[in-house]
Amino acid sequence: MNSFIITTDTTADLPEEYIAKHNLGIMSLTYTMEDVTYDRENPMDVKEFYAKMRAGQLPTTSQVNPETAKELFIKLANEHNSDILHIAFSSGLSGSYNSARIAAEELAEENFPHRITVIDSLCASLGEGLLVHKAVSMMENGKSLDETAEWIEANKLHLVHNFTVDDLFHLYRGGRVSKTAAFIGTVINLKPILHVDNEGHLIPLSKVRGRKKSLTALVDSMEKQIGSYRDQNDIVFISHGDCLEDAQFVADQVKARFGIDSFLINYVGSTIGAHSGPGTVALFYMGDYR
Repeated sequence: MNSFIITTDTTADLPEEYIAKHNLGIMSLTYTMEDVTYDRENPMDVKEFYAKMRAGQLPTTSQVNPETAKELFIKLANEHNSDILHIAFSSGLSGSYNSARIAAEELAEENFPHRITVIDSLCASLGEGLLVHKAVSMMENGKSLDETAEWIEANKLHLVHNFTVDDLFHLYRGGRVSKTAAFIGTVINLKPILHVDNEGHLIPLSKVRGRKKSLTALVDSMEKQIGSYRDQNDIVFISHGDCLEDAQFVADQVKARFGIDSFLINYVGSTIGAHSGPGTVALFYMGDYR
């Protein structure tokens, strides 16, 4: 029996079968589309979600509040009679980390019998998911909560996020590019390459013309960034906004260049997909720098 359990957010975009297999606790961020609010307990099928976005529907998202976080921590800690390590969605993209931190501090002040340790992952989507996977591997190999948390804190800025989008409009709506840049980029088929920086924010890296070039550019960046972590990437995570064929194209390139043949490929979930849009492809791995 593990001495602690691991929790994270729906924004980690991990498959349900992975969550069940490793007994993860999940904190659900909500999103609203067509005046209906959805969460993990009341989900919309992800393919339907992206179809609605392609048809012009614009979802909005909400962060977790401290009371919701506190209720989940109490429920899971009591159910499992265990301490909790919570790996939270980047504070650079959401206030959910701060809500989880406040909840943990309040429980400590109330002398709650189980310890709640909250880490700001500074990660998103399957980048957050890959960091959770590293923690799960450590826990299942007998590492303590403190040992696992220490490793996560020391290595989270080596979790590289590189991604591209197919439609600049969603980045414009989220304030990542200007209206003019979005319009001109669309006209000339310009595709941005973005990453999550050391503060956990989405930052543009470069631009290339054409979809295939943008997908190849993700793997080109991996060549530069993987560095001394080459042997530590036994698995690479890839997420996509309802474009599995493009995600598989990236996986095939990674396999050809690096000899890596273990991948976890999954959808960009609705909370993050609301901002990145259909056609997003993101590549996650350990590297020398983000």
